[in-house]
Amino acid sequence: MSVAFVKEESAETAAETQLPDRPISPHPNLVTEAGLKALERQLQEARAAFEAGNGVEDINERRRQTAGPARDIRYLVERLRTAQLIAPPASNDVVAFGSTVTFNRDDGRVQTYRIVGEDEADPKAGSISYVSPVARLLMGKSVGDAVTVGGQELEIEKIV
Repeated sequence: MSVAFVKEESAETAAETQLPDRPISPHPNLVTEAGLKALERQLQEARAAFEAGNGVEDINERRRQTAGPARDIRYLVERLRTAQLIAPPASNDVVAFGSTVTFNRDDGRVQTYRIVGEDEADPKAGSISYVSPVARLLMGKSVGDAVTVGGQELEIEKIV
């Protein structure tokens, strides 16, 4: 059927149904085992949401409800395609991808973060991306080493 015969409520409605793709990081897509499973679970959820949206009879509402899940599916398929599963570190001698690092800040705060892939990073939950400034400075360092970030010195206290 020609687009000329499809009734659109407005140009705004049409624009709502074509969301721009989520940006893909230029960095290698390193993932932990948990991160890979999370991506797979998110893809299943996005596919389920897309299927549910396809069940809506009104075409404009169907487009609105499937736009987000369709965009997420495209993103997640690409992230899974490029995922590089990294085994847990063999030792805790130096900070590596997958390490959990505890460090002291100049201001007396003690913080602990696990270094993970970009899609699974959640600083509030205790994980940071391996491409974050703090993680990049800590990688390869040992207990007792210090790095400077944003004018503050961080001293590594523990690596797990």
